[in-house]
This record gives sequence, structure tokens and C-alpha cells, in this order.
Amino acid sequence: MSRSVHRPGTRPLAAALATLVLAAGATTAAAAQGDVQAAPMPAAIGDVVWSQDFNGPAGTAPDASVWNYDVGAHGWGNAELQNYTTSRNNSALDGQGNLVLTARQEGNGYTSARLHTNDKVEVQYGRVEARIQIPRGQGIWPAFWMLGGDFPGNSWPNSGEIDIMENVGKEPHIVHGTVHGPGYSGGAGIGGSAMHPQGWSYADDFHTFAVDWKPGEITWYVDGRQYHRITRASVGVNQWVFDKPYFLILNLAVGGQWPGYPDGTTTFPQEMKVDWVRVLDNGANVIPGTPPGSGGSTGTSTLRVDGGSFCLDVPWAQTQDGTAVQVATCNGNAAQSWTRGDDGTVRALGKCLDVAGGATASGTSVQLWSCNGSGAQRWTHNASTGTLRNPQSGRCLDASGGLPAYDGQRVQIWDCNGTGAQRWTT
Repeated sequence: MSRSVHRPGTRPLAAALATLVLAAGATTAAAAQGDVQAAPMPAAIGDVVWSQDFNGPAGTAPDASVWNYDVGAHGWGNAELQNYTTSRNNSALDGQGNLVLTARQEGNGYTSARLHTNDKVEVQYGRVEARIQIPRGQGIWPAFWMLGGDFPGNSWPNSGEIDIMENVGKEPHIVHGTVHGPGYSGGAGIGGSAMHPQGWSYADDFHTFAVDWKPGEITWYVDGRQYHRITRASVGVNQWVFDKPYFLILNLAVGGQWPGYPDGTTTFPQEMKVDWVRVLDNGANVIPGTPPGSGGSTGTSTLRVDGGSFCLDVPWAQTQDGTAVQVATCNGNAAQSWTRGDDGTVRALGKCLDVAGGATASGTSVQLWSCNGSGAQRWTHNASTGTLRNPQSGRCLDASGGLPAYDGQRVQIWDCNGTGAQRWTT
């Protein structure tokens, strides 16, 4: 769709911290506005390779080890009206697990916030997603997007831009996903749109906005449903600029050439609430510090409870379906060698880690069973917390009875609680 240039303004570079480079890439294919497609998002490998949950007291600033601020009233290339600030009035945790960006009317002008992770968190490939409740109203413009990590040294649009989610307030039932690069920027950006399945406003509730980014392709999703995909062929003779690290941006603009400007129907303040942001391994990620294409971030290893001397274990290396998995002193044998597969399974001895009977209740035992592709055998590993979560039940792998661990201790699924009994490290 046609829109004005979404050109980032000049930003000061923050002192570089350890950069998280997950891999590199992307592509393009035009998609017309339409309903979200029926095809569900494909399963990722499951490792959460980076995440940010906005837990903390109300009024707390965003995590300074992750987020930088853009500041000023520069129009930002789109004749926008807001003045971006570092004030807690415009960006703060709400004490309910959300980061809130707030646009306010201040006298004859507007203030808001724009946060970015340049030089702090930069990703290359993966499933990049956030759970967001967008604001509403004419002239209100929330966005979750990425810029090439070589910006501003490499100017826009040569640096590349991947818009994961944008909304213009006059179209509350539509969100947009777009890429910009040399020869396909501004109104010529390659984009697609997703209409709410019921035609309702996306501002009514939280939604998960995502891109699945692999070499040669980028695919957009809302709530797990695909609505847009591009490939390298989509940019034609133009340069493909998505095979490199990108950094994340969250912002809430007011006015501009694309959304238009606030009018008598627009109310303030308006809030963009972000529950979490995360990057998952989708099979294209590489281990930080290794060349792209050299392998995924999953592998085969022991799984130690709370990082100690007790490991997830198959008793006596028995492979019969229904063998109860346990905790035992780490010994390095095959019964303690677990492989996280690209289908979300966790395997040992040719069988899968399985929630007994496919049940979802806390306290259900975990066993070894022939791999069958069911939800009882899918696990998501969060590298930050060490949890192995079964999405079907929403519960975590847990050493029954808690710590200290002991030989023969059974494992189960239990409400995720962040304790050491649910921390599994390699």
C-alpha cells in the first residue's frame, strides 16, 4: 500500500554493550490487503533465544541494558507531530507486566516515546514477536519494527527496515507489515495487511504480532495466522538488504503523512501496552559467534536441574513406552543425552519426552514415549530462565517435590513458577 517515507531520524549511538547476534537474513513478496490466512504459523524449534518481560513496579523505567531512547520533535521524515522524550510520563512499566508507551497532549503539542535496542540487542533470523495492545484514534500511529544494525552509519533506506506491525488509527481493524530497502522504500515499500477476523478493532485486546525470518524469506503473522510473505525475488533487480543483524524498535507516533493528524474525535492520552518481546529459534538461527549456516542453537546435551549434579534421566536406559522419566546423578551416558529437535520435541534413546496421556493438569507425570507429533511431546525451551514449557498444557517440566534433587526423583508438569526445580541447563 502507498504510504509516506517512514524514515528514522538521527539518533545518538549508545555505548555499545554485548550485542546478541542470532543470525542474518530476509526477503520480500508483495501481498494485497486481505483477511488473515487460515494456515497456522509453523512450529519453531522452540528455543527462546532472547526475551524481555516487563515485570516490575509501576513507574519503573524500561531496562536500560536493552533499550535506548530516540528524543526530539524532528518530524521523523513523516511530518509527525510528537516530541519523543525520556520521561516516565511517556514510557514506563505499569506494575501489571506491561511496558506502556503513552502519547499525551501537552499544551499545543504532543509527547510520546520511541525505544530501540541499537548496539544492545541485535538479531539476525528467527521468529521475532511481541504481544501488544495498540492504542486507537485518528492520527495515532503505533509500530513494532526493526532497522539494520549498520544504521545510522548506513543511511535509510539502504540500511533496510522490517515493519513487523503498524497501525493507523483511522483503520482500527487493520494492521500492516512491510519491508523497505533501496528502490522499494516509502510508498514503494513491499507490504501486506491483515484485517481483524471479526472486523473488530485491534485496540480492543492484546494480539501477538510476529515475523518468521529466514534466509530468502520473511513471513508475517497476527495471532499465529499468516497474512504476508516476501522472498528475495520480491525485490526484483533491487538489493536485498536483510542478510545481517537488525535491532528492535517500539514507538507511538502522533500524526504524519500516512495516518493523518488528530482531529476532534481523537482523545488523549493514548497507550501502547507491550506484554513481552521475544526472539525464538526457527531453525535459521546460528550460535552467536559462529558463521551463518553452521548450525542451529539446539543440540544434544544433558539437562541438569538447577545447573547442579543431577540430570534428566531415563531409568536403566529402558525404552519401553511409558517409562517414567526421572532425575539421577549425572553420568554422561546415553540415557541422559537429550536432543531438542526442530519440531519442538526433546528426545533420548530414539523416543520423545511425553506428558502422560496428553493431560494438562499440574502433577501429570512425564514419560518416554514413541514420537507421534502430538502436543504432549512439544516443548519450548527458554534459554534465559532454563524452563522447558509444554505449550499444550501451559505448564513447565518440574522435578517433583522441588529441591534438593535426588536420585530417582520423578518429573512432572507443574505451574511455571521460576523455581530451581524448573530450571534445566545444558
